[in-house]
Amino acid sequence: MAQVTGITTGFGIKSPAHHANLLFFASVLALLAPLLAVNIENLERLKANLDEIVNLHSDGPHPAREDRTNTRQSRASDPQRTDRSSWPKDCSEVPAGSPNGIYVIQPKGLHPIVVYCEVNETDGGWTVIQRNRQNTEITWAESWSTYKYGFGNVHTEYWLGTEYIHQISKQKVYQVRFVIWDAANNATFADYNLFSLEDESQGYRLRLGTYSGLAGDAMTTNSASTVHDNMKFSAKDQDQDTYSGNCASSYGGGWWYSACYSVRLNVKGAITWGSLCSGNCKGSAILIKPASYC
Repeated sequence: MAQVTGITTGFGIKSPAHHANLLFFASVLALLAPLLAVNIENLERLKANLDEIVNLHSDGPHPAREDRTNTRQSRASDPQRTDRSSWPKDCSEVPAGSPNGIYVIQPKGLHPIVVYCEVNETDGGWTVIQRNRQNTEITWAESWSTYKYGFGNVHTEYWLGTEYIHQISKQKVYQVRFVIWDAANNATFADYNLFSLEDESQGYRLRLGTYSGLAGDAMTTNSASTVHDNMKFSAKDQDQDTYSGNCASSYGGGWWYSACYSVRLNVKGAITWGSLCSGNCKGSAILIKPASYC
């Protein structure tokens, strides 16, 4: 601040307008400090910017927004403090009527993370944990640790992070929706009324409930060699499948492989969903939200 206070007018005398400007900028910085101090763990990994996050903006929807003015003012002198109680725990807690887009959430016991929320659909409140398309620039051939904490572009194709998906799914009872764009680019759903991931010590094992939808049940009702339900997650450097080789290395991308697959969504240019589209699906997305009956 020494250089700032040394700035003078052309006559060598500090003007009243100058003092007013300094006070204004100091006030702005004080209000911004709490936001700048927020540690959004996977912001850089998922290639998003602060100004793209809907619930960081003062004019955007935010839980308990009316109560935050006094909180901001009280913590402005301490930029290391953040309002931990104000972030939604998942996208289902984003206020109704909010736009689809990028939000900060904070699952219970975890630091804030950035996600894409499908909010304003008829049955909105979905947290998007995966998105891919046939012409993706992502190779998807990533290591276990990269899959653990997430990667990609939150606007287009990304993997939220296996650890973060686990942390979200253990908060409540969740359901999952797989959205598949077939070879003709028609969107169709595969819903499972239960979804959870066990923790890393259990290999991020996938647990699914009962299927409904039009895409076909390609995750739970296949033979032992191609089923994905109850399988551990595998990556090229962490082989946990039931195959004699390494499915992730042979077929690309981390997934809940058995020996090896009927579904392959985390792959470059060969997205597969059962008999609906084998290697020529146009895109995919995986969305989760609390089960409607809980």
